[in-house]
Amino acid sequence: MDELNQLYQEYNSALEASEFDREALDYSLVEKHIDFLTRLDVIENSAISVFDFYRKEHVFVSNNYSKMLKYDLAEFEAKGNDFFNSKVHPVDFIANMKTGIELLRHLYRIPVAERKNYKVVSDYRVKKQKKGEYIRIIEQHQVLELDKKGNIWLALSTVDISPNQDLTGGVKCIIFNSKTGEALPFTTEHTGKDGYLSKREHEVLNLVKEGLPSKEIAMKLYISVHTVNTHRQRILEKLNVSNSYEAIQYAARLGLLE
Repeated sequence: MDELNQLYQEYNSALEASEFDREALDYSLVEKHIDFLTRLDVIENSAISVFDFYRKEHVFVSNNYSKMLKYDLAEFEAKGNDFFNSKVHPVDFIANMKTGIELLRHLYRIPVAERKNYKVVSDYRVKKQKKGEYIRIIEQHQVLELDKKGNIWLALSTVDISPNQDLTGGVKCIIFNSKTGEALPFTTEHTGKDGYLSKREHEVLNLVKEGLPSKEIAMKLYISVHTVNTHRQRILEKLNVSNSYEAIQYAARLGLLE
């Protein structure tokens, strides 16, 4: 819980490097990009999205998300960024946050003219909508538009199904200069299993959220109180939190609760 809060603080701090002038943002460019990407969506298999760093929201999400991952785009419209966050494996979500923070920091350290040259490619796990099972995807992020001050305004994301469907590993990512091929020292692989809850642990945590004590949970799930308490302890360990309240708050933020 502390690590996630700290990462959000670091991410927001990295975003504060941008000082936007709303009047200077030409949103006709956004419409042009959306028009092109919508037509591209028909002939490409990749799922595409565009994130607006001024509005801090996605301004375009392609229909291929529903084809590839069976995502309900109407649900995305209702939930916004939290919808995508909830689909990412909890461990991989944290790893992706760290990568995103490092990329933003790097982009604001280099000359404006070089900022569009960098790309991050990540191979990680997300949930498919219907069955709730995990699948590995490859996502490429890059700057699409800078504003007149050189702030990162629009970012383009392209998602494909990964050829590697080994779900035991975590995130594999690389940040590199797509013009020169030079990779940043921040190239990492996260393979920890923290944050992965079994089906039974999900059930126990949802019942804890409802306020049921261990004895009632045991009766409801037809297991012993000892087994319930073992599940509760493992949940705390996997989510790296101190108590049930923190576990519920952490899991809710990542979309692990019903």
